[in-house]
Amino acid sequence: MSKGIKVELSEKLNKLPPYLFARIDDMKVEALRKGVDLIDLSIGDPDIPTPEHIVEAMKVAVEKPEHHRYPSYAGMLSYRQAVSSWYNRRFGVKLDPSKEVLSLIGSKEGIGHLPIAFINSGDIVLYTSPGYPVYPVGALLAGGVGYELPLYKQNAFYPDLDNVPSDVLDKAKLLFINYPNNPTSATADESFFEAVIEFALKHNIIVCHDAAYTELYYDGERPLSFMQIDGAKEVAIEMHSLSKTYNMTGWRIGYAVGNSEVISALGKVKSNLDSGVFQAIQEASIVALGTDESVLDQIRQTYQQRRDVLYDGLSSLGIRSARPKATFYLWAKVPDGFDSMSFTAHLLDKAAILTTPGNGFGNPGEGYVRFALTVPVERIKEAVERIKNIL
Repeated sequence: MSKGIKVELSEKLNKLPPYLFARIDDMKVEALRKGVDLIDLSIGDPDIPTPEHIVEAMKVAVEKPEHHRYPSYAGMLSYRQAVSSWYNRRFGVKLDPSKEVLSLIGSKEGIGHLPIAFINSGDIVLYTSPGYPVYPVGALLAGGVGYELPLYKQNAFYPDLDNVPSDVLDKAKLLFINYPNNPTSATADESFFEAVIEFALKHNIIVCHDAAYTELYYDGERPLSFMQIDGAKEVAIEMHSLSKTYNMTGWRIGYAVGNSEVISALGKVKSNLDSGVFQAIQEASIVALGTDESVLDQIRQTYQQRRDVLYDGLSSLGIRSARPKATFYLWAKVPDGFDSMSFTAHLLDKAAILTTPGNGFGNPGEGYVRFALTVPVERIKEAVERIKNIL
């Protein structure tokens, strides 16, 4: 009887680290298997339902026979027009929906595919770290090399673009940045974005700004879009998603906007590797993009209340962090005597609280853990009390 073929992974796949959130999910499954009362503050998956008017729009759209066929790779023009209108209302940015907007199966898909469009073997992709693990993974799978730009508190969690080595810049083709930032929750000002544009023009580097969290802001301080800055379209695209804004993580829909040549190249990759977004979801997303701000304000108020309870609670225990201005994450220094992983394990083993170790987002994240504000206030209060009892 045959023993079967010998399966050998590619060199690229062998180089990949275990995907951070898959590891977190394994930890969660094991804890639940033991029957513990787990408070999960790890993965940024909203616990608030998708607003009802969006769900109702989906119910209507899914019954339309015209949506049951293959969708356009670029996305329905009506969806791209809705994205364009939203950008104009929200940021004062005008976009050509036919050339400067592309639908995505969630922004993760676009981030992962973008390097394939521009990276040749040995080319360098610059990316901020700690950050979304897909940035370096996309570079590696495209045959490129990721180069980590550390984000430190003393630099307001901005990368030091002035000190990137010249030999790295010679091979750099692409730069990923992300503000409001996951995991640090830092926001970017106009002067930083202007410096990025100057850097990109000087070194002929395409910029991809991951803007998934612009609508999760607090205290009325609305974050900027990179596209608002003069010259941004000359060097950059911006990825956005409906996942966090409208509590639609499971719907898998997002978009890229900006430089038409970069958008076209990303669209060429998409048309060869995947399909478009289910049109019923696009139609419901048009309704989502027209959502009244009062609905989003209520969502933001919920997260802001959670932020304040967790920040105040951790501060009272001597766990230091910045009060986030945006995102639904709190980036906290681990107590003395712990590193990122040991504190994560301590919280899980002794308090049944699941967080994300900072070094899982890159080496500069060592010494931190990320708390996600994705459980109700009462559970956050309970988490603080549990941490108090084990410190």
